[in-house]
Amino acid sequence: MVKIAFNPALAQKALVKEPIVKDPELAAAPVGIAGSTGRCLVTLLGIAFILSGLIVGGACLYRYFTPKRLYHGTMQFSDMSTVGDAERQPYYLPRVEEEVEITDSMAVISVPPPRFRPGEPAYILHDFNRKLTAYLDLTLRTCFVIPLNTSVVLPPQDLIDLFSQLMSGSYRSYLVQEDLVVTERIDDIKPLGFYIRRLCAGKETYRMERRASLPDGGIQKRSAEECLTFHHFENKFVTETRICKA
Repeated sequence: MVKIAFNPALAQKALVKEPIVKDPELAAAPVGIAGSTGRCLVTLLGIAFILSGLIVGGACLYRYFTPKRLYHGTMQFSDMSTVGDAERQPYYLPRVEEEVEITDSMAVISVPPPRFRPGEPAYILHDFNRKLTAYLDLTLRTCFVIPLNTSVVLPPQDLIDLFSQLMSGSYRSYLVQEDLVVTERIDDIKPLGFYIRRLCAGKETYRMERRASLPDGGIQKRSAEECLTFHHFENKFVTETRICKA
């Protein structure tokens, strides 16, 4: 008779499952993929930020460092108030020369010192978006601001057309007079917009009104006023602007 015996140690060993050993590379794969995805997102965001900075910086460089398109024009004029007074008629017609920078939103006119007549050199800025005009007297370094007179100042494209014609030769026209009166000082120029703020920064700035719109505009004695005179044109006629401090 054959006796079959079982080894208890072998039986326990057979019943116990051997643990499955995972490949370390496979186990670490999901973590590595997640880390790579995060790094890619950060890299893409960084590239997008750099590109946006380059675009904004390039626009600023183009705006401030590219040559500006300047127009030059000359306009001769006759003073209609002297018509009929032969003794006051000049042997030659006076003229005004200007250089102007024109964009869709503003125009800056450089008025040089006049020849053979009274007047001051100035920068005249028309802000078409804010509907404001600023005069910078280059002698006194003082700014004067008034609402834009659209009946005198042509819109940007019409101004470009006018100066394109003037660049080919002189233009003969007439004189229109404009009387402005200083009303108050402006302490905060920020609400006046970027262009006027840049022109008038660090300078005394005053608000003006047209003399005709003042209740006592026709009563004040002009001889008692301190006035400045500017000759310029933003239309097919020359404007003589007289700014007076009452």
